[in-house]
Amino acid sequence: MTATKDIVSYQEFDRIDMRIGRIVDVQPFPRARNPSYKLAIDIGAERPVWSSAQVTQYACEDLIGTLVVCVCNFAPKNIAGFLSEVLVLGAAGPDGKVVLLSPRGEVSPGQAIY
Repeated sequence: MTATKDIVSYQEFDRIDMRIGRIVDVQPFPRARNPSYKLAIDIGAERPVWSSAQVTQYACEDLIGTLVVCVCNFAPKNIAGFLSEVLVLGAAGPDGKVVLLSPRGEVSPGQAIY
C-alpha cells in the first residue's frame, strides 16, 4: 500500500467535480504511447465528452454501457493529438492493469459524486 497524501479540507475536495458517466463509444487509439482507447462518455451534458484511457484489457464491446466515475473539471489534456476532456477513475488490479471504478447499482449519467 502506498503512503497517503497530504490532508485537504472538505472545501478543497468539494472543488473536484466527479460525476457518473456511461461509456457510449470506444475507439482504438494507436497514436497513444501506451495502449489506450478513446472513450466517449455521457455525463448528462449536451454532448458526450471524450477521454483517453489505458483500459485495453477490456474488449471494446464490453465497455459500451459501462458506468464509470469521472473527474469532469480538470483542464483538457492533449494526448498524442487527442483532447482528453475528462479523467476516468480506476485502480491498479493485482496484475497492474487498470480496473475501472463503477457504482454498484444503476445511477443516471451526470449524477454527482459526494
